[in-house]
Amino acid sequence: MEKIALITGATSGIGEATALKLAGNGFDIIITGRRQERLNVLKNTLEENGSHVLALCFDVRDEEGVNAALGNLPPEWQSVDVLVNNAGLAAGLEPVQQGDSLDWNRMIDTNVKGLLYVTRCISQGMISRKKGHVINIGSIAGKEVYPNGNVYCATKHAVDALTKGMRFDLLPHNIKVTQICPGAVETEFSLVRFHGDKHRADKVYEGYECLVAHDIAECIWFAVSRPPHVNINDMVVMPTAQASASVFHKI
Repeated sequence: MEKIALITGATSGIGEATALKLAGNGFDIIITGRRQERLNVLKNTLEENGSHVLALCFDVRDEEGVNAALGNLPPEWQSVDVLVNNAGLAAGLEPVQQGDSLDWNRMIDTNVKGLLYVTRCISQGMISRKKGHVINIGSIAGKEVYPNGNVYCATKHAVDALTKGMRFDLLPHNIKVTQICPGAVETEFSLVRFHGDKHRADKVYEGYECLVAHDIAECIWFAVSRPPHVNINDMVVMPTAQASASVFHKI
């Protein structure tokens, strides 16, 4: 087997693009997600291009499901070299006094607890092998806040803090820890945030050239491809037309 990368939330957007990018650079790929049909399509695409692929369907919010899937990997898939904690979402865009607790729980359980469940499981093998690379997909929302982004911003601030904490914890075990923080990327992100309202979601990306998933996959590959003594701690990546989480130059 080649080096192995495990990517959560691989059924669309940044996760899918990252799977394609790493597979194209010689990695065997473990893809995870909640949508079996999409996992099957991506698995077939990767295999047609010559990659070895293991597809696992589970929800990172489900601690037992994570442990069952990742704690019982086939022997040939257990030596995960790169973990990309990509699974995450925003749900809703309301002031805190009008927030929906279902949205809050969904974001906290996915963006924070899901990342923890997966990392705990996979890092055990990295520690025993004294090598590995954990890449957390954060956000510009983890560096600053914006109106009505309250809980989403809080979860991504948590990812920022967890990434720094992981770096201390995993340092003695020769494990790299990287955070990639995108600005506006046109994926399913806004469609999910607005609960399927495509008209509202499309408006987020009007009037400027936003990032696409491939742009972030390129950044992930750059971090992964550095020599063993080099770690990219933190990378903030935004469109040229974006100056902060909420300031854009739109035409």
